[in-house]
Amino acid sequence: MAPAADPRADRRQRSPFRPHAGQPRLARDAPAGGPSQRSEGRLAIEKTLSAENDLVLNIAHAFHSYGATAALRDVSLQVSRGEFLTLLGPSGSGKSTLLRVIAGLENPDSVERMELHGRDITRLPPNLRNVSTVFQHYALFPHMSVGENVEYGLRIRKVPPDERRAAAEEALKLVRLSSKYDRRIHQLSGGERQRVALARSLATKPDVLLLDEPLGALDERLRLDMQVELIEIRRKTGGTFILVTHSQEEAITMSDRIVLMRAGAIEQEADPKTLFETPRTAFAARFMGVENVVTGTLAGIDAGVAAVRVGDHVIRGRPIGDPAAMAPGAPVFAAIRAERLRFDDATAGANVVGGTPGTAIYKGKYLDTSFASAIGPLVVRQWDTERGAGSDSHVSFRPEDCVVGVLRQDDVA
Repeated sequence: MAPAADPRADRRQRSPFRPHAGQPRLARDAPAGGPSQRSEGRLAIEKTLSAENDLVLNIAHAFHSYGATAALRDVSLQVSRGEFLTLLGPSGSGKSTLLRVIAGLENPDSVERMELHGRDITRLPPNLRNVSTVFQHYALFPHMSVGENVEYGLRIRKVPPDERRAAAEEALKLVRLSSKYDRRIHQLSGGERQRVALARSLATKPDVLLLDEPLGALDERLRLDMQVELIEIRRKTGGTFILVTHSQEEAITMSDRIVLMRAGAIEQEADPKTLFETPRTAFAARFMGVENVVTGTLAGIDAGVAAVRVGDHVIRGRPIGDPAAMAPGAPVFAAIRAERLRFDDATAGANVVGGTPGTAIYKGKYLDTSFASAIGPLVVRQWDTERGAGSDSHVSFRPEDCVVGVLRQDDVA
């Protein structure tokens, strides 16, 4: 079998699909006149983004609320052609609201700019935006066949029957359901239903495909299979995908870029590797699964290494964020992933911490052991599940494996 293609390759490949007859075509020229209260420098940056990255979606300074609850707080987002972007965050972070605003299902309270291929879509109804949404619970019509479900969006757009059929068959082929055209929805498995919903959205040839937690209702095996399938479909079509999820694993696996949201605002945006290895806030570290986050005060920075005082101990790590905010005495966090800690028979040295091993939990591929240390409770992960903590009463870690950042007032300790 040939090796799998790089799922993030060809991100700027143009979609091989051509618009159907009856499919709205979006103007490519921006409306006359510049936006208000926008600096020339900012405009220059956005023009560079558009030219160099083939900007598809451009949202600037969006605000939205539900009563007294702020759902979006000054959110700006740019998405390039062929990009797989993930909106990641906990419940209530604003990620689904932002997706609904893009789809036209919500009108923001205010937004300075919202453009699709340079065309203002701020007040454009959903049916006139060339975007399509795949929902978590499929929203398939049980009285229709698979093929009729896939053709539905095209029928609404008054695409001729022969062309509808051809487009539906093409979309079903993409999701590996070519033989299911005449099946009824109740005859399909959960994974097959999700692929029908995906085919229905692909059949309309959207400029942006919106995925609203589409894998949440699937069991783990199907969910993992669908992750690979979505990556492959995006690669084949060259389409632009925006995924909403609360799963760090889904985001890291499928994305070119991740936008981490919190309380209606963007906390951090980066490629998966950067977000995983270099979270810029304590919240980002915890949400991205860093098991060990301790707080202390900055003792100083020397030769690019930050010294953090935690109680009577000093640990060292690599500083991130704004250097101007990293003044001695500033409250900071230090984040170390469990797999970067190791039990050590040394009793002194850089980043050697004493304590008492606790409960070891077997998790299949690895063993997680709690460790009551002098700097707080820690978790040590061992890939050798037979070893355990033994009699070791110290753990150690390298400074480069410890991220040190400024602790904000809204970060929960």
